[in-house]
Amino acid sequence: MTDGKPARDAERDAIIAALVPVVDGLAATFGPVCEVLLHDYRQPEKSVVAVSGDLTGRSVGGAMSEIGLRMLARGDEAADELNYLTRTRGGRQLKSSTMVLRDSTGAVFGALCVNVDVTAVQQAQALLAAIGGGGAAQAPATTTFGNDIDSVVEAIVDAHQLRRGRTWVQLDRAQRLELFRGLDEHGVFAVRRAIEQVAARLGISRASAYSYLSQARAATGTLPGPAADSASTGGDA
Repeated sequence: MTDGKPARDAERDAIIAALVPVVDGLAATFGPVCEVLLHDYRQPEKSVVAVSGDLTGRSVGGAMSEIGLRMLARGDEAADELNYLTRTRGGRQLKSSTMVLRDSTGAVFGALCVNVDVTAVQQAQALLAAIGGGGAAQAPATTTFGNDIDSVVEAIVDAHQLRRGRTWVQLDRAQRLELFRGLDEHGVFAVRRAIEQVAARLGISRASAYSYLSQARAATGTLPGPAADSASTGGDA
């Protein structure tokens, strides 16, 4: 007796295939200020299956961003995120929308993402606000986009440390558990070899990283769903 996985995968493949032309159509509609990407969350390390436009430098076979990892961590509880602002490392300001893809069972397995370069618009608004005496708008957070999932994971780890203003050795046990809980909530451990990479970035052993992750999940009542370097999962959502 099968669990229906082949049928579910076939359905998901069909949905993705049907959306590939939509990627090109949306990008063509909005022109060179627009980038559209189609993600398959079953392969987090190379989730981009279609892309049109070039704002974040990604190509087919590229990795999901921090936002995608956060969606992946939420699983079937993930919801569309529309019209949020991000900033690339190159300084471009993007207005973005991430729309999750669900199969007929309601399970989330991918996303359609639209990025629009609003740098010029933001600059014009800032100028008008300055002339009119208005307050400066809050700058969007910098987001790591890249074809290499390792760079995305490293950026998330670094951002979590910077947010606390301390290095790993300066954190107490509660703060260390909080850091691992935050990384888990951002989907970092859905990526292959994430435990090893996080451990190396923090300067701790792989065993210590596993221990902190296990304790962080236990403290929040999270089921011990594996870190993605477990051979049983292969990193698939």
